[in-house]
Formats: sequence, C-alpha cells, structure tokens
Amino acid sequence: MLREWRHVHNVIVPPDELSLDEVRERSGRHQLRNAYLGDVLVGCSTVRPPQGDEGAAVVIARVLPEYRGQGFGAALYDDGLAHARVLGAREVRTVVLTANAEGLRFAERRGFVEVERYVAPEDENEVWLTLRLVGYEQGVA
Repeated sequence: MLREWRHVHNVIVPPDELSLDEVRERSGRHQLRNAYLGDVLVGCSTVRPPQGDEGAAVVIARVLPEYRGQGFGAALYDDGLAHARVLGAREVRTVVLTANAEGLRFAERRGFVEVERYVAPEDENEVWLTLRLVGYEQGVA
C-alpha cells in the first residue's frame, strides 16, 4: 500500500519526491489512502491531523493524470474531509504546487482560497500554495 501511495505522490509532486522510508514515517502521523478502479491504482490521499491554534487539518487528494475527471478526486477528497471532521478539525486546508493547474482548479471549485504562498529556496519556480476551505468553520463545506 505504501509503495503505491508513494508512486502516486511522486508522479503528482515530483519536486517533493519521497523515499519509501519517508512514506513509512508519514504513515505514522497521517492517514494515507489509495484509490483503485478495480485492481488499478488511480490516486491517493493524505489527511494530516488538526494542528496549531486554528485546529487546521490538511486534506490532499491526488489522482493520476489519466484518471482525472472521473470522480476519483472528489471521492478521495470527501473521504479525507470526513476523516478531518472525525479528528475534530476546526479548519481544513490543502496544499497545492502551483505547477499543478488541475489540482489548483479542483481545490478552488470546492471553495478553497489561498492563505499562504511558499517559494522553495532552491528553485524559485517551485511555488506551493496553502489554501483554506471557506465555510468549513460554519459547517457549510
């Protein structure tokens, strides 16, 4: 399961390529899930538990390019959002690499807005956005 999760993560987020040991370490802190169409791996998700004064959980859904637009991202996202609620999140955020235009559109369509921008010091073209889900605090999202 972790090898497959790693594969999807590394395809979608090549600047943040992870080793299997790094994925194992993350699996102890975060919920990592895979999505399949039958026996075929189509995506993965991460839910980081609530942290900070805001009680913000991070929900990230990733779908391999050839399976996008078929509802897998929505299913992964809905599952992650439900898990964030169970964990007591008072706020939900996501993180998207700006180069992933489809991922950014996916988040914006679900009501996420940018709250922070991070430029990697080693590569000024590697820009990460942290987005917050508007309305989650009021139970709208």
